[in-house]
Amino acid sequence: MKFEYNQSFALNLDNADPLRAFRERFYFPMLNEEPVVYFTGNSLGLQPKTAQEYILDELEDWASFGVEGHVHARNPWTPYHEWFAGPLSRVVGAKETEVVAMNQLTVNLHLLMVSFYRPTAQRYKIICEARAFPSDQYAIASQVRFHGFDPSTAVIEVAPRKGEYLLRDEDILNTIREHGKETALVLFGGINYLSGQFFDLEAITRAAHEAGAVAGFDLAHAAGNVRLNLHHWNVDFACWCSYKYLNSGPGSVAGAFIHEKHHAKDLPMFAGWWGHNKKDRFLMGATFDPIPTAEAWQLSNAPVLIMAAHRASLELFEQAGMERLVEKQHTLTGYLEFLIRDLNVQLEKNEKAVRLEIITPLEKERRGCQLSIVAHGAGKELFTRMIESGIIADWREPNVIRVAPAPIYNSYEDCYRFRKILGQLLGVN
Repeated sequence: MKFEYNQSFALNLDNADPLRAFRERFYFPMLNEEPVVYFTGNSLGLQPKTAQEYILDELEDWASFGVEGHVHARNPWTPYHEWFAGPLSRVVGAKETEVVAMNQLTVNLHLLMVSFYRPTAQRYKIICEARAFPSDQYAIASQVRFHGFDPSTAVIEVAPRKGEYLLRDEDILNTIREHGKETALVLFGGINYLSGQFFDLEAITRAAHEAGAVAGFDLAHAAGNVRLNLHHWNVDFACWCSYKYLNSGPGSVAGAFIHEKHHAKDLPMFAGWWGHNKKDRFLMGATFDPIPTAEAWQLSNAPVLIMAAHRASLELFEQAGMERLVEKQHTLTGYLEFLIRDLNVQLEKNEKAVRLEIITPLEKERRGCQLSIVAHGAGKELFTRMIESGIIADWREPNVIRVAPAPIYNSYEDCYRFRKILGQLLGVN
C-alpha cells in the first residue's frame, strides 16, 4: 500500500477498517474536549467501557451474597479464573490447560523459575538479553544468588553489536551454543521493552533445547500485541502482565503458560491451596495434590475484582480476534512509520537540528505495535511539549520516545494527528 500524509487518506483507511467500532468501546483521556492521541498501550492500555460495570457486578454480588458469592454470584467466584483459559490460550497460542491467570508478572516469573531454573555445579548459567526490563534482571540475579551462584559469572547477557540498537539472531543463537554445556535456562523478553524488537522465540527455544537448557519468556510486551504460538514452538514456560496491550487496568492480574509436557511431573514448585486438586480441595488435606494443568502453579484463590476488568478486555479480544488485530497492527504501525520518516525528511529539508531515528525493526514480522524513536538533538523538553499538546507517549532516558498505536482502539487518524502535532512542535509541516 502506498501511504499518504493527509487527513482524508487516514480517514479513508479508518472507514475501511473492520475493527473501527472497537474504538468506541474504550475511554480516551481528553484535552480541550478532544481525545488525546493515546500511543501508550505498551505501558498502560485504555479502559474498556464495560470494566466498571463488571467490577460493580462483583461488588453488588459481594454485598448481596457475602461468602455465598463463591457459589451464587452471577459469575461464581470459586471457578472464576477458569473462564480465562480459553481467551488467553488464543492470545498466546496455547492449549487451554497450559495457561492460567494469576498473581502479577514478576511473582509469576519467580514461581516459574522455582520450577524451571534448577542449576547444578556444571549447568547453572542463565542467558538473557542485555537491557532486559529491570524487573526481569532483578529476578534473574536474585534467583542466581538464591542458588549460591554469582550473577557476574552466571548471567550471560547478549548485547547488540557496537553502534547497533538491535540484537542479531545469529549472536543470540551463537551465545546459546557457546555456553550450552553450562546453561540451565534461556530467558528472554518476547519483545524488548526499549527497542520494540520481537525476538525469534521459536529459534531461541530450539537452540536452548539443543543445548540441553530450558526456554522461557517474559511476554509483557508481546501478549495481545503479536502473533504467538507457544505450544507449537515448544516453549517451556512464559508469563505476562495484562495492563499493557491487554487493557485490564493498573497492576491487574497476570498470566502464565506452562507447556503440557511439564504437567503432572514431579517438578519442584511453591504450592498453595488453589493449585490443589479441585475435587478434594475443600477437604483441607495436609498433602498437596497438584492439578494436572497449569493451574497447579496457582497459590491463592482468584482476585475477582481485578479479574473482572481483565474479563471486560478479553471479551473484546475474543470478538476482534488476534488474527485481525495483528493484520491491522501491521498496517497501522506501518502507516505511523511512514509518517515519522516523512517528518524526518522535512526536518532535513528545513535544516532543523532534530533528527528522528526509528530503532525498531523495519520488518513487520519482527515488531509489534511499538516504534522506538531516538530523538537526536532533542531532550525531554520535546517529550513534555508533546504531552502538553495532546500526544500521550512514553519516554526512556536518555532520548528514546516510544509510541505504540494499539489496533483495538487506535485509528489511522490518530497516526495522522501524531505526525501533524509533532511536525508543528518541530517547526515543519
